[in-house]
Amino acid sequence: MSAFIELLRANQDALRQQYNLNNDMRRAIAAMLRCQTQQQGSSKWQCRHCPHQEVTPLSCGHRFCPQCQQRTASNWLWRQQSKLLPTTYFMVTFTLPYELRPLAASHPRHLYPLMFKVSAQILKDFAAKQNKGELGFTSVLHTHSRQRNLHPHLHILVAGGRYDASKKQWYKGKKDYLFNAFALANVWRARMLEAINQHPSLSLPNHIPAKWIADCRAVGEGLPTLKYLSRYLYRGVLPDKDIIKITKDNVTFRYRDGQTKHWKQRTLPTLKFLMLMLQHVLPKGLQRARDYGFLRGNAKGLLHQIQCLLLPLLQLLLGIEPPSKPERTCPCCQYSMRCIGILRPR
Repeated sequence: MSAFIELLRANQDALRQQYNLNNDMRRAIAAMLRCQTQQQGSSKWQCRHCPHQEVTPLSCGHRFCPQCQQRTASNWLWRQQSKLLPTTYFMVTFTLPYELRPLAASHPRHLYPLMFKVSAQILKDFAAKQNKGELGFTSVLHTHSRQRNLHPHLHILVAGGRYDASKKQWYKGKKDYLFNAFALANVWRARMLEAINQHPSLSLPNHIPAKWIADCRAVGEGLPTLKYLSRYLYRGVLPDKDIIKITKDNVTFRYRDGQTKHWKQRTLPTLKFLMLMLQHVLPKGLQRARDYGFLRGNAKGLLHQIQCLLLPLLQLLLGIEPPSKPERTCPCCQYSMRCIGILRPR
């Protein structure tokens, strides 16, 4: 069982007594404590060749659970990989400043959708000014820094090119330039402040920094960046391998410093460590990854038109295979097994 879940199980009562957990945190804790136990239920498997049978506990399926969702992440990566184009990709990052992080902690259900809406409109407007057709991009919400502090930001993978549907023409973009990062940051600040002011459930703090951060850089082919983004989509924010020491009172984990690229360690009291992780549980129903432009879900026909235009350059992408279905091998005869039923606790 995951070390994080073991810590939760041992400290759940103290955690509830000392901290005011919101409903999303409580649901996540309940799901993780049931994960792969008899409380969650089990699946029954039968060998296709011999009489051997197995009963295996079911996973909880919660997107924050560190021992679930590996297949969900693989499926998402495969779907995004099937949309890749033979062009340079850019990573645009919009970061929420430190002064607004308490607002993100208290009102994530309202603030995070605003971040998606505002950032998407900014990119569409910047593209419209150049009059070269529609952009295609994928936005992924990350809520933590390398030290696992609350640090909401959006990573947006943008295909370096535009499609003009009226002319059925693809405009190849520059390899090293998409938009000016300083201009993006200024518009990001102005529009987010306006959106928060107009929202009935949100209010701005007294101090607002004059400069906000936006970044825009070329990342080459899109696949390596998609693999990076997929690692944080459907699993807990800290892999078990990075929890390096657990004592009676403290937990020590490692992280890679963004500047030096060296590994560093951070030690926290157990309950503070658990809350550091749980603050990243997203509200139920909040979609963490979203596609826009010619990559959106209802634009498959448009994407196929673009891929046909670029067909001579797509040879390396045409061999993409969907992820194989999970199989269980019989320990007795090494033949494959099939699921013959699901057992739920009464």
